[in-house]
Amino acid sequence: MHRPRGPRFMPVRPEETHRTNRQIRVPQVRLIGAEGQQIGVIATEDALRMGQDQGLDLVEVAPNASPPVCRLLDYGKFRYSKQKKDAEAKKKQHITQVKELRVRPGTDVNDLQRQMKKAQAFLEDGQRVKFTLRFRGREMAHQDIGRRKLVSLAQQLEEYGWVEVSPRTEGRVMHLVMAPGQKKVKLPAGGSAGAQKGATSSAKPAAKPEVKPVPEGQQASR
Repeated sequence: MHRPRGPRFMPVRPEETHRTNRQIRVPQVRLIGAEGQQIGVIATEDALRMGQDQGLDLVEVAPNASPPVCRLLDYGKFRYSKQKKDAEAKKKQHITQVKELRVRPGTDVNDLQRQMKKAQAFLEDGQRVKFTLRFRGREMAHQDIGRRKLVSLAQQLEEYGWVEVSPRTEGRVMHLVMAPGQKKVKLPAGGSAGAQKGATSSAKPAAKPEVKPVPEGQQASR
């Protein structure tokens, strides 16, 4: 397909989200000046000429408006500032991933220790860990061995995470998922159990009434 060439037919690059200068091919635009002042609706050619006189770009900021809203600014600086803000926002985002570690019912102690160190590092980094244990052949008859192995791994890592998904079997595969941090326990209404226990233990028992001895003479008269 033949594409027209020339300054009036400049394609928009994929990384760019705004049309600029000769990419804007509408007859009129609503123009905003470099200082944010409202200039009004003028011909696109006049807006382009104003931008050239000031050494600025004509940038379309609201393409769906009628007419489209454009602004005079330094597009290179604008893009750099936007990319910097996007990078800072991306740094603040923490995407939790699931890291899979594989073990076998007959995995020896040294291999288990290596897998545990990896799991510890992942949990400390805020990632979830999925232990996958695959049974082969006659090992399916001894699933309790695999379950105990997964539970043992979770118990040794309880300082770094908590069990989000208990050992679960799907076909010949058993898996267990751990999440980073400590599981939050909901307290009953009215305070914690410890506080309630302390309040109960601190209460003093009711004092018994004092019984006074009765003289012998009075006992005889009764």
